[in-house]
Amino acid sequence: MKHEEKKWYALYVKSRSEKKVALELNAETVEYYLPLEKVLRRWSDRKKWVNEPLFRSYIFVYANTTDYYKALYVPNALHYVRFEGKAVVVPPQQIEAIKYYLNEKEPVLFDGADMKEGQKVEVIAGTMIGLTGVLVQVKDKKRVKVEIEVVNSAILLQIPRNRLRIIE
Repeated sequence: MKHEEKKWYALYVKSRSEKKVALELNAETVEYYLPLEKVLRRWSDRKKWVNEPLFRSYIFVYANTTDYYKALYVPNALHYVRFEGKAVVVPPQQIEAIKYYLNEKEPVLFDGADMKEGQKVEVIAGTMIGLTGVLVQVKDKKRVKVEIEVVNSAILLQIPRNRLRIIE
């Protein structure tokens, strides 16, 4: 029996049910990634740190054909993000970009490249190689802020300059 290749897909789920869907996917042994960020929530009587989904109503599913359909039938799952009727495959570099964004590491040393805001750039080293975005801010001699398009949203990543090249 041939081993079928798994791919990443963005599953659209009912509002505020991302964590419930994650539990259901886990029970169905479907591999998934639910990026969560820690935010300070304020109520009239208290403040509390909570883990909230980075992308509301989305969960990423790493699936072959069998898992693809299993994920669709879990409670609160609605549909995959589609383009021209087909589910869009999310490049693994975008998943890595999200993970990098949530776990920013120390930058490597700057190589002296002259970069300006608004330029289109490509990641040329590291786990996000091949990912493209727009330079939105030059932070310091080591880092720049790059806007990357992920699932109809944009995330800002701080990336060491020497891992980027200008592609205009």
